[in-house]
Amino acid sequence: MDIDALRAETPACANRLHFNNAGASLMPSPVYRALTEHIAKEAEIGGYEAEAAAADGLAAFYTEFAALLNADPSEIAFVENATRAWDMAFYGLPLKEGDRILTHASEYVSNYLAFLQLAEKRGVEIDLVPSDGSGQIDVEAMEGMITPRTRLVAITHVPTQGGLVNPAEEVGKIAKAHGLIYVLDACQSVGQMDIDVQKIGCDVLSGTGRKYLRGPRGTGFLYIRKALAEDTTPPFIDLRAATWSSDNGYDWAPGAKRFENWERYVAGQIGLGVAVRYARALGLPAIEARVAEISGALRDALSDLSGVTVQDLGAHKSGIVTFTKEGLHPQQVFEALSAQQMNTSVALTTSARLDMVPRGLTQGVSRASVHYFNTHDEVARFAAAVQAL
Repeated sequence: MDIDALRAETPACANRLHFNNAGASLMPSPVYRALTEHIAKEAEIGGYEAEAAAADGLAAFYTEFAALLNADPSEIAFVENATRAWDMAFYGLPLKEGDRILTHASEYVSNYLAFLQLAEKRGVEIDLVPSDGSGQIDVEAMEGMITPRTRLVAITHVPTQGGLVNPAEEVGKIAKAHGLIYVLDACQSVGQMDIDVQKIGCDVLSGTGRKYLRGPRGTGFLYIRKALAEDTTPPFIDLRAATWSSDNGYDWAPGAKRFENWERYVAGQIGLGVAVRYARALGLPAIEARVAEISGALRDALSDLSGVTVQDLGAHKSGIVTFTKEGLHPQQVFEALSAQQMNTSVALTTSARLDMVPRGLTQGVSRASVHYFNTHDEVARFAAAVQAL
């Protein structure tokens, strides 16, 4: 992987040290060009006309994601963000009073709020699977918690508040053996890891364009297995999701299209397709190896610093690196590093209270995530800056 060439495709890299939160990952030049060229076309000939002219780019979104995830294009939907993609699938599942949901303390806040709301509205029940010694979901304990009323297992693959990578494939084997629906939030993993929905065995997978895929903000995607899509009723409907086939009736669109909106961010869909093509050209195994190398180096460097504690969990770790600095609030760390042109972020307790509060992380953590364009020299510079705070 030619890091210098990659950085040349991302001019902003030269101006700031981007150890960010993977929530504003830098956009490569090909993605930027695809995005701005379509917007320019809208200004030139009009939105409908520009969309018609971009039919190939819009179609490529589905084929690129299908190739990325090892899915069928009919199982892919374009949605405006990761949370809405997850919501469209989750709220459409046939869950009823007394049904039980298995999840883990690392689950993302928006997802857990949805569990709580469904518990309130439909009477479903939430079972929290304990962690194993590494901090990831305990798959043996999970299997032992399955009851005749268990219908769903829903976990976050790479939680937002630390380096943990949950064992998604092992969870999938148990879910399949017990006939459970398996929903995987892959918002932070798609683009930094080689994801194969067939190997993982998930029925639903959701994510965003703006993180490790380096796509436009305001874009997201949903994978839903064909058989489940046909049995799922999305919570919202419009003329993209269904056809008004009679005065008093309608027919759902086949497959994942029933989860889409007719009105959409066309330039964003095109740009996200280009971002996926860009990642696939680099190769996801190579990207995953590079992210693991740089994040490992960063954890090692931070661990060597006086007064700094790396807070990441998991037997296998991601590119999201979290730490605390003794005597400083994470917000103070963020502000001080930002003044030195170093991008970081703060993960607050409210993002994952069931995980962070028991660990005593009541003030949150500093998050300094890496991507393949980061270098070992940047790791050394960053560690020195943190030590000097």
